[in-house]
Amino acid sequence: MRDMLSMALTAKGMDVTQAENGEKALQAAGAQKFDAIVSDLKMPKLDGLGLLRALSEKGEPPPFIMITAHGSVKDAVEAMSLGAADFMEKPFELAEFEFKVERALQEGSAAAESTPPTGAEALPGLVGTAPQLLEVADIVRRAARSTVPVLILGESGTGKELVAKAVHELSPRQGHSFTAVHAGALNAGVLESELFGHEKGAFTGADSERKGRFETADGGTLFLDELGEIPQTTQVKLLRVLQDKTFERVGGSQQLRTDVRLVCATNRNLREMVKDGGFREDLFYRVNVVTVTMPPLRERTGDIPKLVKYFLQKEGTKLEMPEDVLARLEAYHWPGNVRELENVIRRCIALATGDAINVEDLPPEITQATRLPPGEEAPQGLVGDLERIERNTLLNALKETGWNVSRAARILGVGRTALQYKMKKYGLKKPE
Repeated sequence: MRDMLSMALTAKGMDVTQAENGEKALQAAGAQKFDAIVSDLKMPKLDGLGLLRALSEKGEPPPFIMITAHGSVKDAVEAMSLGAADFMEKPFELAEFEFKVERALQEGSAAAESTPPTGAEALPGLVGTAPQLLEVADIVRRAARSTVPVLILGESGTGKELVAKAVHELSPRQGHSFTAVHAGALNAGVLESELFGHEKGAFTGADSERKGRFETADGGTLFLDELGEIPQTTQVKLLRVLQDKTFERVGGSQQLRTDVRLVCATNRNLREMVKDGGFREDLFYRVNVVTVTMPPLRERTGDIPKLVKYFLQKEGTKLEMPEDVLARLEAYHWPGNVRELENVIRRCIALATGDAINVEDLPPEITQATRLPPGEEAPQGLVGDLERIERNTLLNALKETGWNVSRAARILGVGRTALQYKMKKYGLKKPE
């Protein structure tokens, strides 16, 4: 097979170097720079995963295509996690092989010409410098240059669609369309028509032919939100697109091809759904190649001041945000995450009567977040005891960090502004 594939690429004008096993391939890669590497998974002396791992340890490898046996999806997932650009299952058509090699060469060239951004702020729309967000930014930048599916996990309101757009905008596909489909808002029949299109007369009301998103997004990125809500019948068709890049319109028989980068998102536990039979295991492994987990806002409260500033600027207002109001925002648990914070800021802007936002402008769920339930009173002395405990906890953290407010805030799991507010409340000052 190696000779046949080499001849096919040579016929297309490519310079091809062959290696009979992984060790010789590694030697060749050390002596010469290649624009792309195609490797079988199973090889003597050093297998495909070992080769990819060894190349990655020496620096970023060129686009790497892994060839696997039919059904070796878990091996393919591991290859993708190591940085492979694509994979192919045996048996495959020669035309598909040539197409994937040409695409890998094009995308490798585009990646080499672009300068990768640094930091979470470099991801379009994502604001913050929390370690969890920096990790997201790193994964997105590395995954964007390939064509493999990306699965984004996280609670509602954490910014999953922003991450999907960042994957697209940092990829070689950025010049093509980014299309979003929110599966949870559509019933099974409408969802299939939305994704795959339909022929005239396919169902009642289908008065004309309609192209689906897999056709209109060809060459670009398709973002499929609420993946866990997709019914089993549609899961089967989605699996086929991921396996063969082919599909049929609803009510049609013509096989259509598509070149779409699929990015999915869900707030559900797909592994548990697989165990319960609600989600296909083979589809799970297909979409779960590169996984990005978005942290909830309550786990990165230190980013709240940056987010507040961003939303104020976005709304075009010069209103000030006093420290006592900001401290309230940092102390809240934010079940709706960043989306809820943005809505709160918009509310405050609408209700503000002066040059600054006041505590009274905040919604009741925030101002009352730490109060006792209605009708209950604190036992005599309890408030004072709790305040003494809180003061001592803050003082110990500050002493432990040499009065470094930022480090103490991280240890305590609160934002810097919230800690400064508490220090002022309890009269905590660094000794002279």
